[in-house]
Amino acid sequence: QVQVEESGGGVVQEGGSLRLSCTFSVVSMFDRAMGWFRQAPGKEREGVSCLTPSTGNTYYADSVKGRFTISRDNDKNTLYLQMDNMKPEDTAMYYCAPVGVLCPRISNMMRGLSGHNWGQGTQVTVSS
Repeated sequence: QVQVEESGGGVVQEGGSLRLSCTFSVVSMFDRAMGWFRQAPGKEREGVSCLTPSTGNTYYADSVKGRFTISRDNDKNTLYLQMDNMKPEDTAMYYCAPVGVLCPRISNMMRGLSGHNWGQGTQVTVSS
């Protein structure tokens, strides 16, 4: 069973930055397309960003485009999400998960993950 560990969350002021990390326990999973998700209180979980390792292509939700950057470190088996110019609406619990061989459309990232065993997530709070 693949296990992930998300970290790096915290409380920041509007306009601030955080870098989230996601470490996978199974090295072979790192060849899969990997995504970041978030769930705000009272809202459904949504896809935020995705990276396809075979092409290096990255994808972002419109709400974070230009402010967030997804990347990975193969040597550390870790996926990152650099979040800059943060806004109060970024406040949520953030999760990572593999999403297939190639990244789907951001709007379709949650498809096929209904039975997924999510990690504990990392809380991000942006104060205004």
